[in-house]
Amino acid sequence: MKYKKYTRLNNEALPAIGFGCWSIGGEWNNIEDSKSIRAIHTALDLGVNFFDTAPVYGKGHSETVLGKALKGSDRSKLFIASKCGLVWGEDLHVDVNLTRESLLKEIDRSLTRLGVDYLDVWQCHWPDKDTDLKETIEAMEEIKEMGKIRYIGLSNYSLEQLKYADSCGEVASFQGLYNMFEHNPDTYHGIPLTYKTKDEILPYCRENGLMYLPYSPLFQGLLTGSFKAEGNFDENDKRSENPKLLGETLLSYLKIVDDLKVFAKEIDRPLSQITINWLVAQKEVGPIIAGLDHEKYAKDTVASLEWELTAEMQQQIAEILGKYDLDKL
Repeated sequence: MKYKKYTRLNNEALPAIGFGCWSIGGEWNNIEDSKSIRAIHTALDLGVNFFDTAPVYGKGHSETVLGKALKGSDRSKLFIASKCGLVWGEDLHVDVNLTRESLLKEIDRSLTRLGVDYLDVWQCHWPDKDTDLKETIEAMEEIKEMGKIRYIGLSNYSLEQLKYADSCGEVASFQGLYNMFEHNPDTYHGIPLTYKTKDEILPYCRENGLMYLPYSPLFQGLLTGSFKAEGNFDENDKRSENPKLLGETLLSYLKIVDDLKVFAKEIDRPLSQITINWLVAQKEVGPIIAGLDHEKYAKDTVASLEWELTAEMQQQIAEILGKYDLDKL
């Protein structure tokens, strides 16, 4: 089975679904490297050639594992996205640093861990309030001229910052939080967000030809329909630090999940595939940063592209979601 749906960056066709690499850094239930590598190989066999990682995922471990898994692959057929700006020292404390000096060092560290000569997309992970964005974008353009990156991206920036960055250089993509429940979220893992995905960023991407990369498309597993009221994670799982997946807030979301499960049963499709298709149907969205870190997840998620939501199905979903004030959960 191969991909049937694609998105585009300039004239390049990219699969609608990409491989999100946070979990292979070892911070989601300490997944074994050997299983991560098998999942990556499975994804490649299924036609997934877009991989999104970051240095901070496992403090370099995610990039290292991805590099091992991709070793020997035809680099020209891969599309590798990583990030910059979150750096750490010997004490492993993470700081935000998007100065030119730091970026020149960070790009080489990422390339070394990944075992490649260049990145396809390099994204500022989070804003650096102490560094002028102009310095950051100009440094990234300089690194692009060196041939070490092909495209520049932003992640988790406000609309105003995105517009400013676009005036300082050429921004090709924006990565942000977006899924069936989180349309204009105010926070992510308790961190305030300064952008509204549906109301602000998506229209800008549509009008200016940017690629929008949604992270947490399944709400870190909530939209698979498998979560219980409690006991979904152990203390080693980063998702246990997400306030939205705990306590009363989780219970509120689970009520909506139950409504969607009834709809999923009516159309005889898995809730996870419905959720992915809801994103795929939006023209400016993709590749979707999906968690494909197990062979089964990879096969099930890619199978989402074997069918489409009809207009009637999309209306039914809108009616279910419309019963709840999602932005206030």
